[in-house]
Amino acid sequence: MQALRFDAAVDAIVQRDKRYDAGAYFFLKDALDFTIKRSKSENDGEERHVSGQELLCGVRDFAMQEFGPMAATLLREWGVRACNDVGEMVFVLIEEGMFGRQDSDTKDDFREIFDFDEALTEPFLPKNRPAVPAEPQAAPTE
Repeated sequence: MQALRFDAAVDAIVQRDKRYDAGAYFFLKDALDFTIKRSKSENDGEERHVSGQELLCGVRDFAMQEFGPMAATLLREWGVRACNDVGEMVFVLIEEGMFGRQDSDTKDDFREIFDFDEALTEPFLPKNRPAVPAEPQAAPTE
């Protein structure tokens, strides 16, 4: 897939479908590349088709690697709030001829595999947060 062709495809997509920002499509392409590369290294260099679930894990991991604690905020800003949003974008790119698919691939492969927001924020929360008292304590009186 050539970069200029992908750019033109994304431009056409966002003109007719305003759900997701163009940045989300470019991020998804990079996340797919990240996922394929990871899959190749796990399969002795063999390239293979990645499943929807594998792509979602790649999206999650790539977002955290690239954007750290801001990953959830940035993806929300782009309109990507849940696993099924990734699936919607994948199938739009398939229809546009930018991504390939197997006959067994469906949008259901992306249905709420995990809580998107939680998966992108939980790793960055402090592990041993001190307990917050339910009510403020009164200052000692003399």
